[in-house]
Amino acid sequence: MADQNNTHTSSGNTGLGFIVGALVVVVGVIAYAVFTDGSGSQDLTISIEGADSAVEQAAETLSGS
Repeated sequence: MADQNNTHTSSGNTGLGFIVGALVVVVGVIAYAVFTDGSGSQDLTISIEGADSAVEQAAETLSGS
C-alpha cells in the first residue's frame, strides 16, 4: 500500500471576509445618507393624474353598483 501524506494549508481568507463585510457596511451607510437626503422627512405624496374615470369605474365595480 502506498502511504499518503495529506497536508492542508489554510490561506488568510478571514481577513478578506472582514474587508468585504466592512465595505458592505460602508456602502450601506452611504446609500442611506444619499437616499434619505439627511432631512429626516417621512412625507410621501403620490399623485396620478388622468385616471379619474378608471378609478370611478373600479369603485363602482367593487361596490356592486
